[in-house]
Amino acid sequence: MKTLLFPVLALTTVLSACAGNAPATRSDTMMSLGTQGRPDAALTEVRQVLAAQYDVEEVRISVPGRLKVSEANLYYPIADIVWRGEPVGDRHAQVAAIFKEATDRATGSMIRGRKVVVDIEVTRFHSVTEKTRYTVGGTHSMHFLMTVTDAQTGTVLDGPRPVVADAKAAGGSRAVAEEQMGRTQRVVVVERLAQVIRRELSTPVTDPMLLSRALSNPSVLSN
Repeated sequence: MKTLLFPVLALTTVLSACAGNAPATRSDTMMSLGTQGRPDAALTEVRQVLAAQYDVEEVRISVPGRLKVSEANLYYPIADIVWRGEPVGDRHAQVAAIFKEATDRATGSMIRGRKVVVDIEVTRFHSVTEKTRYTVGGTHSMHFLMTVTDAQTGTVLDGPRPVVADAKAAGGSRAVAEEQMGRTQRVVVVERLAQVIRRELSTPVTDPMLLSRALSNPSVLSN
């Protein structure tokens, strides 16, 4: 029997530092305690190891037709779907394909635990326009509703609940450099969505032995 572990990078942060702008429905991190059982007054070490929580049998993705698309080359078009990482086409279908690739990547190894079906309904996919990408940059704003149901009974186990998977969108010369290296906008958004979906379908490892093993060897698959 194998339990898939997903290590999250250990970080050290100064407590007085400002928080980033990546909201999430579940914490990416766990805070270690100081010697007196309290968060250290100066520095906080942040680390977490996640394990797949379900056996994901199917993922169903919905990009409702009611979501408004904009092709306007403005700094910030008012719309639900703004996507310029692919040629002009059916933007609803393109977004669905992006989520399909991300969920396949996130759940492909989730084969242990309760058999479930995951429903994802996209509520916002607002990337950056050409004008924004090649000047100031911005945010790939990706929001969706997630529901997890028992594959046999249809019982809702989790959700529906909103999930935010925003990612930084490079701008100017940095955006051009990323494109030249093959790190396209599509690569960035698929990578971020896969990371968030995997996290949302996982649970923190609490077994001390597994935790110690995973932190000492981030690529470990425990027996």
